[in-house]
Amino acid sequence: MNNYHRNRACGCVRCRAHELMGAAVLITLGVLFLLENYYVVSFDRSFPVLLLVIGAVMMVSRTGSTEGHIQPGWGAPAAPAPPPQQTMSAQTPPPTPPPQPWREDQNPDEPKVNS
Repeated sequence: MNNYHRNRACGCVRCRAHELMGAAVLITLGVLFLLENYYVVSFDRSFPVLLLVIGAVMMVSRTGSTEGHIQPGWGAPAAPAPPPQQTMSAQTPPPTPPPQPWREDQNPDEPKVNS
Protein backbone atom coordinates (compact mmCIF):
# COMPACT_ATOMS: atom_id res chain seq x y z
CA MET A 1 0.00 0.00 0.00
CA ASN A 2 1.86 3.05 -1.21
CA ASN A 3 -0.56 5.71 0.12
CA TYR A 4 -0.30 4.75 3.78
CA HIS A 5 -1.61 7.25 6.37
CA ARG A 6 -1.72 6.46 10.09
CA ASN A 7 -5.15 6.06 11.62
CA ARG A 8 -5.88 5.78 15.35
CA ALA A 9 -8.96 3.67 14.68
CA CYS A 10 -7.01 1.13 12.62
CA GLY A 11 -5.78 -2.15 14.08
CA CYS A 12 -3.06 -3.08 11.58
CA VAL A 13 0.46 -3.84 12.86
CA ARG A 14 1.91 -0.61 11.47
CA CYS A 15 -0.64 1.66 13.16
CA ARG A 16 -0.48 -0.20 16.49
CA ALA A 17 3.34 -0.06 16.56
CA HIS A 18 3.29 3.71 16.07
CA GLU A 19 0.93 4.07 19.03
CA LEU A 20 3.35 2.11 21.26
CA MET A 21 6.27 4.54 20.82
CA GLY A 22 5.46 6.66 23.88
CA ALA A 23 4.90 3.67 26.14
CA ALA A 24 8.12 1.97 25.00
CA VAL A 25 10.19 5.11 25.62
CA LEU A 26 8.71 5.68 29.10
CA ILE A 27 9.20 2.06 30.16
CA THR A 28 12.80 2.07 28.88
CA LEU A 29 13.58 5.30 30.71
CA GLY A 30 12.06 3.90 33.90
CA VAL A 31 14.12 0.72 33.69
CA LEU A 32 17.33 2.66 32.97
CA PHE A 33 16.80 5.02 35.92
CA LEU A 34 15.93 2.05 38.16
CA LEU A 35 19.17 0.33 37.16
CA GLU A 36 21.06 3.56 37.92
CA ASN A 37 19.46 3.79 41.40
CA TYR A 38 20.56 0.23 42.16
CA TYR A 39 24.07 1.09 40.96
CA VAL A 40 23.96 -1.58 38.27
CA VAL A 41 24.88 0.77 35.44
CA SER A 42 25.00 4.56 35.10
CA PHE A 43 22.60 6.36 32.79
CA ASP A 44 25.40 7.93 30.74
CA ARG A 45 26.52 4.41 29.78
CA SER A 46 23.07 2.93 29.26
CA PHE A 47 21.24 5.60 27.24
CA PRO A 48 22.09 3.85 23.92
CA VAL A 49 19.51 1.26 24.96
CA LEU A 50 16.89 4.03 24.72
CA LEU A 51 18.02 4.78 21.16
CA LEU A 52 17.81 1.08 20.29
CA VAL A 53 14.23 0.86 21.61
CA ILE A 54 13.20 3.97 19.68
CA GLY A 55 14.80 2.58 16.52
CA ALA A 56 13.14 -0.82 16.93
CA VAL A 57 9.67 0.70 17.35
CA MET A 58 10.26 2.99 14.36
CA MET A 59 11.37 0.06 12.26
CA VAL A 60 8.25 -1.95 13.09
CA SER A 61 6.00 1.06 12.53
CA ARG A 62 7.48 1.60 9.06
CA THR A 63 7.84 -1.99 7.89
CA GLY A 64 4.95 -3.70 9.66
CA SER A 65 2.13 -5.34 7.78
CA THR A 66 -0.72 -3.13 6.60
CA GLU A 67 -3.13 -6.05 6.21
CA GLY A 68 -6.57 -4.83 7.26
CA HIS A 69 -5.48 -1.17 7.28
CA ILE A 70 -8.24 1.45 7.25
CA GLN A 71 -7.33 4.82 5.77
CA PRO A 72 -8.35 7.86 7.86
CA GLY A 73 -11.81 9.11 6.99
CA TRP A 74 -12.79 5.93 5.17
CA GLY A 75 -14.67 4.36 8.08
CA ALA A 76 -15.48 0.68 8.03
CA PRO A 77 -14.95 -1.32 4.85
CA ALA A 78 -17.85 -0.91 2.46
CA ALA A 79 -20.38 -3.70 2.04
CA PRO A 80 -20.22 -5.55 -1.27
CA ALA A 81 -22.30 -4.04 -4.05
CA PRO A 82 -25.66 -5.69 -4.74
CA PRO A 83 -25.87 -7.85 -7.86
CA PRO A 84 -26.89 -5.98 -11.02
CA GLN A 85 -30.58 -5.89 -11.90
CA GLN A 86 -31.74 -8.40 -14.48
CA THR A 87 -33.09 -7.11 -17.75
CA MET A 88 -36.61 -7.87 -18.92
CA SER A 89 -36.81 -11.23 -20.64
CA ALA A 90 -39.58 -13.33 -22.11
CA GLN A 91 -39.96 -15.24 -18.80
CA THR A 92 -40.24 -12.17 -16.57
CA PRO A 93 -43.85 -11.23 -15.78
CA PRO A 94 -44.91 -7.69 -16.63
CA PRO A 95 -44.89 -5.16 -13.79
CA THR A 96 -48.12 -4.74 -11.81
CA PRO A 97 -50.15 -1.64 -12.62
CA PRO A 98 -50.35 1.11 -10.00
CA PRO A 99 -53.32 0.94 -7.59
CA GLN A 100 -56.53 2.70 -8.62
CA PRO A 101 -58.24 5.26 -6.39
CA TRP A 102 -60.64 3.76 -3.83
CA ARG A 103 -64.34 3.72 -4.64
CA GLU A 104 -67.26 2.89 -2.35
CA ASP A 105 -68.42 -0.07 -4.39
CA GLN A 106 -65.01 -1.82 -4.18
CA ASN A 107 -65.45 -3.21 -0.65
CA PRO A 108 -68.95 -4.59 -0.12
CA ASP A 109 -68.13 -5.97 3.38
CA GLU A 110 -67.58 -2.57 4.91
CA PRO A 111 -70.76 -1.01 6.37
CA LYS A 112 -72.00 2.15 4.74
CA VAL A 113 -72.43 5.19 6.94
CA ASN A 114 -75.60 7.21 6.38
CA SER A 115 -75.16 10.91 6.76
